[in-house]
Amino acid sequence: MTDIASAWSALGGDPALLVRVSAVERPGALRARLPVREAARACVGACALAAAELGARRAGLAAVPAVRVDDGAVATAFAGERHLRVGGRAPVAFAPLSRLWRTADGWVRTHANYPHHRARLLTALGVPDRPEAVAAALAERSARETEEAVHAAGGLAVALRTPEEWAAHAQGAAVGGHPLVERDRLDSARTRVGPRAGRDPLLPAAGLRVLDLTRVLAGPVATRTLALLGADVLRVDAPWLPELPDQHADTGFGKRSARLDLRTGRDTLEELLAAADVVVTGYRPGALDRFGLTAEALAERRPGVVVARLSAWGADGPWGGRRGFDSLVQVATGIAAFEGSARRPGALPVQALDHGTGYLLAAGVLRALTEQMDEGGSRIVRVALARTAGWLLEGAVPASAGADGVSGGPVSEVPADAWLAERDSPLGTLRYALSPVSFAGGPDDWARPPGPWGADPARWE
Repeated sequence: MTDIASAWSALGGDPALLVRVSAVERPGALRARLPVREAARACVGACALAAAELGARRAGLAAVPAVRVDDGAVATAFAGERHLRVGGRAPVAFAPLSRLWRTADGWVRTHANYPHHRARLLTALGVPDRPEAVAAALAERSARETEEAVHAAGGLAVALRTPEEWAAHAQGAAVGGHPLVERDRLDSARTRVGPRAGRDPLLPAAGLRVLDLTRVLAGPVATRTLALLGADVLRVDAPWLPELPDQHADTGFGKRSARLDLRTGRDTLEELLAAADVVVTGYRPGALDRFGLTAEALAERRPGVVVARLSAWGADGPWGGRRGFDSLVQVATGIAAFEGSARRPGALPVQALDHGTGYLLAAGVLRALTEQMDEGGSRIVRVALARTAGWLLEGAVPASAGADGVSGGPVSEVPADAWLAERDSPLGTLRYALSPVSFAGGPDDWARPPGPWGADPARWE
């Protein structure tokens, strides 16, 4: 079931608190064959309830504040990158080589938004940087052959699979064997979370420092949510990795942004870790281990820390160490086949795996902080896009569109204006989607707008 009760249960929440949640349902939002609207509402609602619960505990309130989830706000936020305007300019969309392609025996989805991924794709195929050249090369290859060849070259491509084919795949079985949100206690250290005076607005994460080692969408959505709730969030990126400016603007609200080479800046990294209450990582599993960033190493150096991990495919299985993005996970797990037709694969109306998983990760952090107040202990929270995809597919019903018609339509038939805001920033005037995480007495907007990528010093304020 892709409802709030299911998501809240995965987070270990008290079912008695579900009565504090109400929903404004708008059937025209996030139209799809799969229950995207219901799943998106569940992820946001569970996150808002986790925030309200922690806020009540820290402020000494007698009851958890009421949570209200509006499908319109959720749909607007899940399409936030499309609503964003920077100085009146619309954001840059997917790159020309990031798309579905016909192969000799089916379909393959590539991701080449970043220059290094595009270069590796072209190297694997042995073609120049022209869409028609890529199309011609792929038309002569099988989808599975392309998947492995591009992966071997360090690029990103996945073959289209049905839900049944993914379930039979070794990675599908591996990630499907894990809960939607993995939650573990690492030790018996004392909690770092304490009461907080002041309730206007109620900021559950006030006074907490969050080290944000994430990129692209799901991880930054999670840390952007923690920033909304009062956390001091410092995002740190490698200087040599390219960043998409519009994407950074969309997910940079409430944060500061720094660049740091972890290979040469170990002393600076240790200083950041020494004062961090939460460490969030979104790189492929194992990529940061050599810097002493395993959950166990972090707990040993910073007892009481909450470690939050995001991956595309899960932490184990044959694809556990692979890179991945929402669009690729949709194709590999069978979502694109389910949403498509006999003629062409489909897609969800938004990057729902990224957004939904981001809110689940933020909720997992908030619930870990609440549990620490009772039990102590360093904590780890893990989520994966592919596991969220499996949860969404669990709610599948027989397709309502005809065999030759792709379901869906506009992202939302609900006007978005009520959930958009505008403000000045160092990047220019921004139009953006407000957070859908809402509870009585909570914040309405982020305390600060995003700034230029990497413009802040790599230190806590």
